[in-house]
Amino acid sequence: MRSASTPGGGRTAADATTVYPVRPADYQPTLNWWGHTWRIIGVVAVSALGWAPRAAYQWSEHRWWFAFDLTLGLVALAMVMRYRRTHPVLVATITNLMSVVSTTAGGPAVLALVSLSTRRRWKEIVPQTLLTITCMFASEYVLRAPDEAELTTLDAALLVMIAALVIAWGMYIGSRRELLASWRARALLSEAEQAAHVREAQNAERARIAREMHDVLAHRISAVSMYAGALAFRDDLSSEEVKETAQTIQQTSHQALTELREVLGVLRDGPGDADPERPQATAAQVSELIEENRRTGMRIDVHCDLDVDALPTVLGRTVYRCVQESLTNARKHAPASRVRVSLSGEPGRGVDIHVENPLSLAAGQTPPESGFGLIGLAERVALAGGRQDHRTTGGGTFVLAVWLPWQRYTEPSR
Repeated sequence: MRSASTPGGGRTAADATTVYPVRPADYQPTLNWWGHTWRIIGVVAVSALGWAPRAAYQWSEHRWWFAFDLTLGLVALAMVMRYRRTHPVLVATITNLMSVVSTTAGGPAVLALVSLSTRRRWKEIVPQTLLTITCMFASEYVLRAPDEAELTTLDAALLVMIAALVIAWGMYIGSRRELLASWRARALLSEAEQAAHVREAQNAERARIAREMHDVLAHRISAVSMYAGALAFRDDLSSEEVKETAQTIQQTSHQALTELREVLGVLRDGPGDADPERPQATAAQVSELIEENRRTGMRIDVHCDLDVDALPTVLGRTVYRCVQESLTNARKHAPASRVRVSLSGEPGRGVDIHVENPLSLAAGQTPPESGFGLIGLAERVALAGGRQDHRTTGGGTFVLAVWLPWQRYTEPSR
């Protein structure tokens, strides 16, 4: 079966119109016992119809001829039933030649010609048609009994018409088989496309869930990890400090669970049903985010040359997520180091976010990675039409630089 496909390996709906079997073997049905039986009955009936006027003469005058005719007919029948699909041209040629000296071979020759015609290949049909007509005329002279009338012009025209009907019938059967096979192929392709679309939707939904879960939980959980690490490694904390740290862990965990429930509620509703008025973080809350991180012990220097209140909502949300991810990343890899955050931008020029932090965490102390931090951030920035670059300088400083287009957003800020 031949089909077109996309460069990525998937098939499109338009390709279904070009999918069709190109070989007769692709659309010839497998025969059951009844399929074989009625074909044998038809062949015997055709052979008997042609042999009836001559059988009595052969039996009474030349019994060897009777036996020879019958034997050739049975051999031709066995050959046609076994090999007409695998060697159609050869079988049709042999049975046509046998029909010149055996009336009973005429029935198998008809079936072989029908089977050959189902292939609908003119380079095979035309020569076999000429051979069939020639053998039919030759058999009338070779096998005609003395009491049979000579072949007339009307009889000759009738033989040619019979051959034409046989070929037309075979071509009709082949055309119908190919049409049904093409419908089945298109149905299978449609099912495969539908399954591929379902898998793509599932993968996209999994990625969306993972990205949202990371955005919401990574920041909170990294804070919990840092507080818990302080409790584990610092023996000089007073009981009051231990209590305050435990309370902070409890509050941060509660906030993470609350935000997780909100995200799951949005994801459960689906992108088309999500509440557009559900409050989400924007650039105006970046200062709160920085203060929250400072309370965890992070040292953050901020330079802001950006009117966060003038940012459109979608752009402000992206800015917030970029800063949040950069601080989360810094807390994981350099919790005791100083982080520098720079925000600048204006309409038409875009928004620049620049974050630097040293990589001072000792080997083996890095918290487990989620796999959706910088990768998810890069995808979010790309969807916003921006650019992201992160690198490590020769001095061991990690730098995250993000540019977002301001003019891309047209909705008013809220």
